[in-house]
Amino acid sequence: MSIREMFDEKKQWRAHMARVKALPNDYQIVYREIQKYLFKVGPVLLTGDQSLLSDLVDLFEQGAAAEKSVLEVTGTDVAAFADGLIDGLPTYADAYQPGSDAVVAESMKVSIEKEYQKSLKKEGKHHD
Repeated sequence: MSIREMFDEKKQWRAHMARVKALPNDYQIVYREIQKYLFKVGPVLLTGDQSLLSDLVDLFEQGAAAEKSVLEVTGTDVAAFADGLIDGLPTYADAYQPGSDAVVAESMKVSIEKEYQKSLKKEGKHHD
């Protein structure tokens, strides 16, 4: 990523956060909690112009413009609402899981082979 791209990304983030700060207080509170949750869960496409967080702000701006409370927009189960936002989206956990599985499988294979070699040596046999 070039320095220009980093500055552009930072500029976009600041503009995004300015939109959040313009929301009514109840929307800001719920937005921050959903944002924290999403940062922990780690959807891959969380930031940028066409991102989940931008879509969330769009939805909240529409709800506020319609003079709805934030819970009328999200429902009373905000956690379920947040889960619904990322349903079917790739997460960093999804990206790392296959690699972790492969590392565990290889480590287990090496461990089993070492144990097998030890058992052969105890029996006085040698296997290459």
